[in-house]
Amino acid sequence: MDEREFAELASGFALDALSPADRRAFDEARAAHPEWEHWVESDVATAAALGDGVPDEAPPLTLRSTLLSRIATMPQLPDITAADAAVSETWPTAAEAEAEASDDPDEAPAVDPAPTTATIQAISRRNWTRGLLTLAASIVVLVVLGFGAASINQFVNRSPEVVALQEIEAAPDSQSVTAELDDGGTMTAHWSESVGKAVVVSAGLPEIADDESFELWFVRDGAAVSAGTFEPTATGGSTALLEGAMEPGDVIAVTVEPQGGSPDGQPTSDPIVQIPTA
Repeated sequence: MDEREFAELASGFALDALSPADRRAFDEARAAHPEWEHWVESDVATAAALGDGVPDEAPPLTLRSTLLSRIATMPQLPDITAADAAVSETWPTAAEAEAEASDDPDEAPAVDPAPTTATIQAISRRNWTRGLLTLAASIVVLVVLGFGAASINQFVNRSPEVVALQEIEAAPDSQSVTAELDDGGTMTAHWSESVGKAVVVSAGLPEIADDESFELWFVRDGAAVSAGTFEPTATGGSTALLEGAMEPGDVIAVTVEPQGGSPDGQPTSDPIVQIPTA
């Protein structure tokens, strides 16, 4: 056995798919050639990666019935014994081939000797192993492409507030302050003067009426500048990007306003939280 055939058998060994005869030949070659062990290690690692990358999933309940149905409707070959098969397809012996060639050496075609059982098994094993490796490689490509597509989709479809929060956190002058609400919730303001943006991350916000909204404000020089409205999730959480450019020294405030925001652009209620940025 040469190294190429050993490498092909190593993939079958990694998948526990060798026949008893192939396993014996593989073990003998493995013991005789320790320098080929890297083929085994590589294929075993690949098989483990394939197993770890595919989530466990129960087979469909209809699998058995579907398989039996297909077997029942598939045309079957007639029964034939090994003796009949040997008679139906026989190879000429060397003496017969030589006799036929000697009758008319100019016209008699050359006859190749019959392949031995070992040759047939080696060819079948090599073709099976190559097919197995192709299938494994295809699975790896599909897994990688699927993971890459999902990652790209998540990256491209990021919400504006998530993008802004990542920009702020990456800035060298990134700052954040957490304030507690009277009813136990929290609100954390993230901002960066160099980025010029601010994001508020809330948890446990109080429930408000269906015709009300939370409104964000920049408070500067004693005046309130609307920075947009937001709606929390069912659990009272929210991540909101303040609209407009933030200026140094701004105070970030939140009030409860009519649905869609204050009609006159000024707060109509006391803020539930105020977070100074200076």
